[in-house]
Amino acid sequence: MKKLKRVLLYIIGVLLLFVAGSFATGKGYLVKSLIYNFADVDDYKKFHNDEVATTAPQPWPIANQYNKVSLPPDLASHLDSTETGALLVIRNDSIMWESYWDDFSQNSLSGSFSVAKSITSLLVGMALQEGKIKSIEQPVRDFLPAFTGQGKDSVRIKHLLTMSSGTNFSESYINPFSITAEMYYGANLERTALDVKMETTPGALHRYKSGDTQLLGLVLEKATGQSLASYAAQKLWMPLGAESKALWSTDRAGGHAKAYCCFNSNARDFARIGSLMLHQGNWKGQQLIDSAWVQASGTACMITDDIGKPCHYYGYQWWVAPDFPGVFYARGILGQYIIIIPSLNTVVVRLGRIKSPVWQNQTPALIYKLMDWLPTLP
Repeated sequence: MKKLKRVLLYIIGVLLLFVAGSFATGKGYLVKSLIYNFADVDDYKKFHNDEVATTAPQPWPIANQYNKVSLPPDLASHLDSTETGALLVIRNDSIMWESYWDDFSQNSLSGSFSVAKSITSLLVGMALQEGKIKSIEQPVRDFLPAFTGQGKDSVRIKHLLTMSSGTNFSESYINPFSITAEMYYGANLERTALDVKMETTPGALHRYKSGDTQLLGLVLEKATGQSLASYAAQKLWMPLGAESKALWSTDRAGGHAKAYCCFNSNARDFARIGSLMLHQGNWKGQQLIDSAWVQASGTACMITDDIGKPCHYYGYQWWVAPDFPGVFYARGILGQYIIIIPSLNTVVVRLGRIKSPVWQNQTPALIYKLMDWLPTLP
């Protein structure tokens, strides 16, 4: 018993030293990282959040054939095995199909993870349209003077959009000591995002990096003089008639938004983003963003990737489905999707807790299964 007590006291002592050391060295995020270990869709409850306000809700019309078509067994099984929480199909600007599972509902908030990257890209396009950003050829240092030296001066906004910045940011979601964990759980996003080294020539290599999107978020804040939540409310949530306020998680109270992740909303309101893209930046007759930006967002960048081939699956922070011409989508790590299918005049939103496995061409299995089912809808 005494030996066990000594062991327990030793373990407690080590843990206390670890906690004290983490905070003393500015690495307090390590404690949260080890406690929580991996991200979940309700992590907004753990973070500070800025509200993305809405003022005049515009409810979706309901199609005459609403929920009158059954899911095929194969798709239903896939949705079940990946712990789907919501599936919403907008066809011809009306809700054609909709269902919720577990604790998800029409109004419940859910984290979208990297879907936020696509939203951040949209806001960059809007800031460009307003003249707050002169060109995507502008150096990042024009907005973030500390982002300089070691080749950083050559990084342009377009390099961040296509994730070809050339920085050494390492995308690791498992390692609690990684820079990804530090951005997610840390309290100083700006310092973390800026503290990268150059590894390759900007524009020469496409490599998926959340750090590139976080830099875009910091650029937006400097360019607009607003928080991302405030700018998103003004340029997106209010004009799109969102039915519920959204939350954009921040690194601390009054701090920076986690631009690469952590935009929290529901399926019906996420679908508005998809509909805006489907209609080439137009929302009910109002052109919110130039159609050229939408086109560029959903067009593969074709920059050489890690396997030495042209990237035919990623545009301006939006994924492209090479096997389905015209189809592009936003994608989060736990299987959050906003899928735009122009040939069917359709938008699909899927929320859940497990991502769909990638089948080929960097495209999730879910998209292949949906493309078998969706053409059968009225």
